[in-house]
Amino acid sequence: MKKMKNEAELVKEALKRGMEYGEQRGVVEFEATDSQAEKIEYVYRLLVHDGKIQPLAKGDESLQQFKHKLAKWVSRELPKDHPLLK
Repeated sequence: MKKMKNEAELVKEALKRGMEYGEQRGVVEFEATDSQAEKIEYVYRLLVHDGKIQPLAKGDESLQQFKHKLAKWVSRELPKDHPLLK
């Protein structure tokens, strides 16, 4: 897995968009006490369930891999001229 440029910022953007997506669908309500790792895993699993991203292989599932998948997802969702993609 090759680290993407601005990956940390892309993960933050993906988490924000993924949480909004889940709440708009009415399937989740995030709490202030939820850890970031829990949110990342939930958003990843929700996007896999809805067919928005491909799942990782069973042995490859880790928080770092979830973050990378979310960063790749949001990089495709952002406009081509977005500052995070430069």
